[in-house]
Amino acid sequence: MIDLMDLTTEKRNKATSGLDKLSVLEALQQMNFEDQKVALAVNKVLPKIEPVIREVISSFEAGGRLIYLGAGTSGRLGVFDAAECVPTFGVPETQVIGLIAGGANALTQAVVGAEDDEKLAQKDLAQLSLTANDLVLGVSASGRTPYVISGLKYAHDLGAKTASLACNLDAKLSRYAEHAIEVDCGPEFLTGSTRLKAGTAQKLILNMISTIAMSGIGKVYHNLMVDVRPTNEKLVERSKRIIMQATDCTYEVAEKTLRLAGQNVKLAIVMLLTNCSAKEGSVKLQQANGFVGRTLA
Repeated sequence: MIDLMDLTTEKRNKATSGLDKLSVLEALQQMNFEDQKVALAVNKVLPKIEPVIREVISSFEAGGRLIYLGAGTSGRLGVFDAAECVPTFGVPETQVIGLIAGGANALTQAVVGAEDDEKLAQKDLAQLSLTANDLVLGVSASGRTPYVISGLKYAHDLGAKTASLACNLDAKLSRYAEHAIEVDCGPEFLTGSTRLKAGTAQKLILNMISTIAMSGIGKVYHNLMVDVRPTNEKLVERSKRIIMQATDCTYEVAEKTLRLAGQNVKLAIVMLLTNCSAKEGSVKLQQANGFVGRTLA
């Protein structure tokens, strides 16, 4: 059995051993200092993140999916990142999926024993009918969560692509992934509380994977989210601003063109940049595989 104290995420942080005696300001300063280490730790593993993103892009281009698999905080972060892809990039809910041990109930409360249930991961993944075009990314701060390891084994056996993200070096989880990311942020500010630095590191890396992969399949023009879905007032206004920023048009022109484009921001941009109708713009986008920039060539 693994001694938890061998894990960096479980070790005591000597710099914060007097936490309970610090003033509020002193505690804030110390916590902020620890948090600054996270981005530096992530920077060191960028070469490990790059091939994962390339695999995700390849999966998307082949009609496959990105599936996050985790328990506790790690699982919640995957679910949240997947959910945000829908409005941000206009993808269907089935393209990026977050699975958490214990299901929906585990998003707001601990589900006893879920992370140790190996059969549960297999059951959750079986419901998705995995294919060789899918990529399953197992996320675990400790790098030893049975639910996640079992899920990666199952995914591999079915021929799906596999990747892992752990916050300890030489993580057990890494043995079961084709591409392994291990980021070491050092001991936590509060001993063993992996929702802190480890959670922040995971959030940063999941942000990178989903955002850059979406850019790689044409969901971004320059640095604009051109496939955003204008599903509420704020997003409608953001859509108009995106059109204005992409084409240098006025607010009135952006509003009118967005309406003519059927609330499709990307199409509205192509219509203005290439001076064409909605029908012609749709054809241009289809021929360019959805990349705005390619319609201008």
